[in-house]
Amino acid sequence: MAKNRLPKQSEDFPAWYVEVVKQAGMAEHGLVKGMQIIKPHGYAIWEGMQRALDERFKATGHENLYFPLLFPESLFAAEKDHVEGFAPEVAVVTHGGGEKLEEPLVIRPTSEAVIWSTYATWIQSYRDLPLLYNQWCNVLRWEKRTRLFLRTSEFLWQEGHTAHATSEEAMEEALRMLEVYREVAEDVLAIPVLPGRKSPSERFPGAEETFTIEGLMRDNKALQCGTSHFLGQNFAKAYDVQFLNQQGALEYAWATSWGFSTRMIGALIMTHGDDQGLRLPPALAPVQVAIVPIYRSEEEHALVIEMSSKIRDALAGNGIKVRLDDRDQHRPGFKFGEWELKGVPVRMEIGPRDVEADQVVVARRTGGDKESLPVAGAIAGMAAMLDGIQSDLYDEATALRNANTHEVTDYASFVEGIASESGYWAGAWCGRVECEQKAATDTKATIRVLPVEREDPGAACLVCGRPGVERATWARAY
Repeated sequence: MAKNRLPKQSEDFPAWYVEVVKQAGMAEHGLVKGMQIIKPHGYAIWEGMQRALDERFKATGHENLYFPLLFPESLFAAEKDHVEGFAPEVAVVTHGGGEKLEEPLVIRPTSEAVIWSTYATWIQSYRDLPLLYNQWCNVLRWEKRTRLFLRTSEFLWQEGHTAHATSEEAMEEALRMLEVYREVAEDVLAIPVLPGRKSPSERFPGAEETFTIEGLMRDNKALQCGTSHFLGQNFAKAYDVQFLNQQGALEYAWATSWGFSTRMIGALIMTHGDDQGLRLPPALAPVQVAIVPIYRSEEEHALVIEMSSKIRDALAGNGIKVRLDDRDQHRPGFKFGEWELKGVPVRMEIGPRDVEADQVVVARRTGGDKESLPVAGAIAGMAAMLDGIQSDLYDEATALRNANTHEVTDYASFVEGIASESGYWAGAWCGRVECEQKAATDTKATIRVLPVEREDPGAACLVCGRPGVERATWARAY
């Protein structure tokens, strides 16, 4: 993989992003517009996210299952608000087996329709509840403007769909899963996020309440990182999912859904990457330590590879994900650049002099300075070094977010601030959609998050001057 110079983030952030995705071997465009090929390095990162999420889903009582990719168009049309929200993005199959189908089939943009029509046959009594299910799958949303990982027509995700006997249980579930998303984003991806609610105009189609976690990228734009929805009884009523409650009366079930997708690979790149490429948090990195042997002769090769292999085995025995890069077709300098571009947290360099001195040269991806360490010390201290890198990335991202979060009380300052600095701008909002739309028209910023618990801002709406009823955080977003 020949490494080309990356554009600088400060000069062209979108071009930098695309080049990092391509040059680091993350993904490339497919043969159809809006489709992507996720390459091994990118997919390994997605697998790490899957493991982190799946462990937490199962620890909170959820089970995995799978529903079909296709379902009848009439089934999708049963929930009016849901259909209207997704109509521009829906792809429909009209022919199969060389013949026109009697009824068109929808390719799932999300699975509420097929799942809740099935739940109608699974739920008869309160004893059947709750249903706590999740599926890992792909979905298709016909996007007009696409970007690798961030917005593609087909993407991978998980979608949880749960059914409950009471509104309180469903709301508790929606908030529990929001916390799972926050924990994975912050503790695994090292991305600090703002948890909260979406405004009514930004809610998931068919939801009573949408909860979100929002991250701020290095170009000061926000990115929605995961959502959890309290669906009320809307889908139960649309698909006639009723159960006998403990009093013997028929009642509609209460629902949630929640999703986290391969978009988060894009979030990872844009939160931590620098002008040299990716910087991966060790908790997620497919390779935590790359060992690069340096030699010039067959004799040096034997000595260096022997020591490198012993260090690799010792690190692996300690649970470290380590790769010995013994490719002969590439020079050490090429390997240094490749592992830096791919974001490996720690690189070890071992040459003949290091073998003689029983030491290794260690370069951290955060900071970049090299240091020589005794072999035993490098092996024993590697776990702590990786923990430190994880913390460094989170702290750096938090500092950037905090430095670009602004309180604002008047509209002129808000409009000027969004135009000149971007970032988060928090202030009072009256709750009227007219003010939300005016701000979006004037600044291209949207309300990214409202507090989970409604807060009296104690100030006038920064857009219209009426009494504020919410504290809102605005930003330009992907």
